[in-house]
Amino acid sequence: QVHLVESGGGSVQAGGSLRLSCAASEYTASTYYMGWFRQAPGQEREGVAAVWPGGGSTYCADSVKGRFTISQDNTKNTLYLQMNSLKPEDTAMYYCAAARSQLGVWNPPWVNYWGQGTQVTVSS
Repeated sequence: QVHLVESGGGSVQAGGSLRLSCAASEYTASTYYMGWFRQAPGQEREGVAAVWPGGGSTYCADSVKGRFTISQDNTKNTLYLQMNSLKPEDTAMYYCAAARSQLGVWNPPWVNYWGQGTQVTVSS
């Protein structure tokens, strides 16, 4: 059982920045696809960014490409999401995720472990 705990959410104005953190209870970098999903009210949960096991590849959704950066500190078992140039449409609950399958990068049913979520609110 991998426990994931997110932090770093909050309220910012459009154009601002936030950095989300996800602390894992064990070393996940070589075993799991680690990523971030988000879910706005009334919408489906969507994959935002992910990093492959070993860190060789990353993925960012088109909607955040060039603004969000995913990274991980293996010494701290921590995943990060640096979010710059935030827009009101980025407002959502953000969830950290760990998946054994690459399908878990984009598909919530394939995610093995979820964090509890952290709220990001961007005002115009």
